Amino acid sequence: MSKRDYYETLGVSNTASDADIKKAFRRLAMKYHPDRNPDDEEAEHSFKEAKEAFDVLSSPDKRAAYDQFGHAGVDQSVGGGGFGSSGFGDAFSDIFGDIFGGGGGRSRVRKGADLQYNLELSLEDAVAGTTVKIRVPTLKHCTSCSGSGAKPGSSPETCNTCGGHGQVRMQQGFFSVQQTCPNCRGKGSTISDPCNTCHGAGRVKEHKSLSVEVPAGVDNGDRIRLSGEGEAGEAGAPTGDLFVQIHVKPHPIFERDNADLYCEVPINIVTAALGGELEVPSLGGRLNLKIPAGTQTHKLFRMRGKGVKPVRGGPVGDLICRIVVETPVKLNGEQKELLEKLGQSMGKASNKHSPNENSWIDSMKKFFEDMKS
Repeated sequence: MSKRDYYETLGVSNTASDADIKKAFRRLAMKYHPDRNPDDEEAEHSFKEAKEAFDVLSSPDKRAAYDQFGHAGVDQSVGGGGFGSSGFGDAFSDIFGDIFGGGGGRSRVRKGADLQYNLELSLEDAVAGTTVKIRVPTLKHCTSCSGSGAKPGSSPETCNTCGGHGQVRMQQGFFSVQQTCPNCRGKGSTISDPCNTCHGAGRVKEHKSLSVEVPAGVDNGDRIRLSGEGEAGEAGAPTGDLFVQIHVKPHPIFERDNADLYCEVPINIVTAALGGELEVPSLGGRLNLKIPAGTQTHKLFRMRGKGVKPVRGGPVGDLICRIVVETPVKLNGEQKELLEKLGQSMGKASNKHSPNENSWIDSMKKFFEDMKS
């Protein structure tokens, strides 16, 4: 029985690139692999065909011979159904390593973990900038063994199980799987005489003090990155980073909204009615605010450039004063009498003195009339 053309088997043209051939084989292998199609002889046959075609077309020498002489040029070099062909196991592992847990090549040292420190600041410090001392728990390279984990005068030994690769190959039927070496746990080396200080870990726990330069204008959620101040990596690998997370504490007077500051300013009814001038606070000191006659509650007064300079640049924000007209309490007899006289006087021209109140009364009357109709 004649064999199918290898290009036809993989569904590619005879000018296909190595990447196209690899992609085509991956697709077919995922579809027909025996582990995905148990007791399916037809799928197993298709998988063997695809494997044989890939074994030839993924090798430059075999592909050249096949292109010139066809199957006759490669029949002696093609395997009969196992994974014994030269170079195929590595190619197969490269294709499926990310799916089935394999990983080609030697083990890699891993960078140390990044750390996060939550830093609470007052609004004043966040706006003006400051320098803060912090103390951070971390892992550092052991100075006794220079991070190797081995006792001074000795060194880690190549793992006998994986030969220093950090991974071992397991054969499961037609499928070859690479797994992390159980002996060295992927490091590729073992320590027979561990360091007395770190007990073979290569790292020790410590607390370190750092100075954090907080730039002016930071806000809640901003992060400051301190490169190389995280945990030390295993086996002398690079150190991770420290991220300082900013949390601005609530302020008793101001609320911040991006570059603007809001301040609630209570005033009495006399100032609201007649107008006046009063002092209001800002982060830069006292400011004078003019209140026009007839000012109502929730009136906003904007003081340009008295807010925050954003940390990422841009114009300085504003200070926005929100007026709250305060009703007088604990009045004495004379004060009550004066307010009653004022009320009687204003009642003669209520439309003029209380336009919002009269407008609301008119709306309420219309509402009840509509309910009756």
